[in-house]
Amino acid sequence: MSSLKVKSANKVYPSGSLALYDINFETGDREFFVILGADGSGKSTLLRCIAGLEDLSSGEISIDGNAVTDEEVKQRDVAMVFKSGAIKPTLNVYDNLAYGLKLRKASGALIEHRVKAVAEVLGLTEVLYRMPKTLNAMQKQRVAIGRAVIREPRLYLLDEPLAGLDGNLKADLLNVIMNMQARMQGTFVYATKNSAEAMTAATRIAVIKEGIVQQTDTPANLYDYPVNAYAAFAVGQPTVNFLYGAVITSDGEEFYAEAEGVKIKLTEKIISRFEMLKQYADAKKTVIIGIRPEDATLGKDGFEVRAGKSANGYTECTLGNTVFTARDGNGSKVSVDGDRLFIFDGQTRLTLLARDGGYVKTPYADADYVPPAFDEEEEIKKRSKPQPKKKK
Repeated sequence: MSSLKVKSANKVYPSGSLALYDINFETGDREFFVILGADGSGKSTLLRCIAGLEDLSSGEISIDGNAVTDEEVKQRDVAMVFKSGAIKPTLNVYDNLAYGLKLRKASGALIEHRVKAVAEVLGLTEVLYRMPKTLNAMQKQRVAIGRAVIREPRLYLLDEPLAGLDGNLKADLLNVIMNMQARMQGTFVYATKNSAEAMTAATRIAVIKEGIVQQTDTPANLYDYPVNAYAAFAVGQPTVNFLYGAVITSDGEEFYAEAEGVKIKLTEKIISRFEMLKQYADAKKTVIIGIRPEDATLGKDGFEVRAGKSANGYTECTLGNTVFTARDGNGSKVSVDGDRLFIFDGQTRLTLLARDGGYVKTPYADADYVPPAFDEEEEIKKRSKPQPKKKK
């Protein structure tokens, strides 16, 4: 068994900079849990706090049901892979992999068994006796991962392990990591800023922004049922199109979303999920409309755009003052799948659409988590900063 629970975790640096705010999540045994966030979002700080390399300002961390918040790094029995992937340049691959076991005075037989098993999983068997200077970037990172996991700890923490690799190497190493996790049957907590990595590998994803978790859910639920505009933006490539300052209008029987000269009829499916529709229809409240590029097609029907560059099956268009991406097609208009709209409140940026039968709920409490509204987030960050002293 290897599970992790983080409860009410907060981290504020002495400068007043907010790193983590009220983080709550729980992993299952043998789960591949991904923390997804941009640079400066707090994902690396969170992993370092779990590992014991940094202290929380408040909150609790438990591994396998045992509180480890106040324990030293060695007592937590976790392995951490850093984005730098540091290995010892004076040791060959075999000795780099064996280093941690030798420190713990493991038997020679156990060391040899573990080194060869890990080398096979990571594709390092043929370079076991080579020095690091002769390895390429991919092989060096595999050695760094092997050094961390060879002890077979309770928990594996990986902080952007694919950073610095190009596209093909990233895909190859991600497959290696996923296969390793399946074979070792461990719980992996993996931090990345790449949504494609997250969507490919994760059983669940925690989207984090400036130290505040936005949503924790399965990749499918995050993609189809984002709780706010940022969660919608965080997953999917190309990223979601947003139409800001939109309003909901009606002509008595039909309802529409209008923005930037675009008028999209709300389908019965969207209307059934829009529980506060009457409060927004023909009112002064603005909304944000989200449309994923794969749900929009360039053709001869729909709203007018100016088509631009095309790449990887998508065309970047201009809609008023908005850049809008749609699937390639022949024509200067874009049609959208009305059943696939996202609608967020213009102020709070929280979703206005209730979940329907397509949402597959997980057994974890964080499935029902609602993040702070946009203005509340700003207030949280403001409160964490020390206020200047008033002059006497």
